[in-house]
Amino acid sequence: MKKRFQPKFNIKKGDSVVVIAGDDRDRSQPRVVQAVYPRKGLVLVEGVNIITKHLKPNAQNPQGGIVKQEAPVNISNVMLWDAKSKAPVRIKRERKEGSFVRISKKTGEVIK
Repeated sequence: MKKRFQPKFNIKKGDSVVVIAGDDRDRSQPRVVQAVYPRKGLVLVEGVNIITKHLKPNAQNPQGGIVKQEAPVNISNVMLWDAKSKAPVRIKRERKEGSFVRISKKTGEVIK
């Protein structure tokens, strides 16, 4: 995919987000983003969308078994958390010193 057509998302790895839709929605508890998959429009959030996976026996795990792990959720189902206002916020992007910065629409502060 050419750089010109790559989607631009306001959520990055390591950000605090809240889940606003789905079974795990909780707008008051921030969680950490572990990975972002921009081509698919998905994010992997800590402790959200837990699935059970059945593993065959192999060399590392001779017994096999059932493992619980997180699955990605759609990026539209999460919202960035602003620590200063302690609420989920929308973001605007502005160019400062030649690069884009994310600014909270609620407080006007730059989000790191």
